[in-house]
Amino acid sequence: MYDANTESIVSIVGAYSGLLARGVGMTLVLTLLGFTAGFAIALLLTVTRYMAPRPARILAQAYIDLFRGTPMLVQLLFIFFALPSLGVQLSAFQSAAVALGLNSGAYQAEILRVAIKGLPEEELHVAESLGLTGWQTMRHVVLPQAVRASLPGLTNEAVMLLKDSSLASVIGVMELTRAGEYMVSTSFKALQSLGIVALVYLVLSAIFYKAFRAVERRTAIPGFQNL
Repeated sequence: MYDANTESIVSIVGAYSGLLARGVGMTLVLTLLGFTAGFAIALLLTVTRYMAPRPARILAQAYIDLFRGTPMLVQLLFIFFALPSLGVQLSAFQSAAVALGLNSGAYQAEILRVAIKGLPEEELHVAESLGLTGWQTMRHVVLPQAVRASLPGLTNEAVMLLKDSSLASVIGVMELTRAGEYMVSTSFKALQSLGIVALVYLVLSAIFYKAFRAVERRTAIPGFQNL
């Protein structure tokens, strides 16, 4: 038998199911776009830091320091409100996706850097003795192992990005948090509405962890599977 709060939660879910579905969809789209773009940026930054001339390496490090050293909210607001004055006009959705991707790229680059530092130095000597060029060593030896070793860190980054996508609500993107705000303002039931939103985030985070864990198991070196 339902108590009053449970009945209220059920009624809210029923009344706002379409809005919740839209919010979840937008949250997942932003997270996946941000993570994918961030991973591409991280690969570029990693190659630049290890193989490019010194000026390019300095710029790559400056990028990482900038986006890791400033709040994502400030970055998002800058992209949405300040860039138009420079002639760059982006929609709220585009601004959110760009901010998430740029920010995540800096963090993923650091995750890859730590993984590369943990690679056995002997493997690099073997690659050199086989006549591989620096780029070939990076592409065929360093990056594949670094990405595999980075999976736990990348998992955490993906979940953090899922939660950080809620910042898009500040500029009006109808993602999950914005949907929750609308539910509160129209139903006047903050406890139940925000509780539903929190539960959905929890479920999505668990799905992300499970998905990345499955990837870890599939890519684990035989005999060295993660516990």
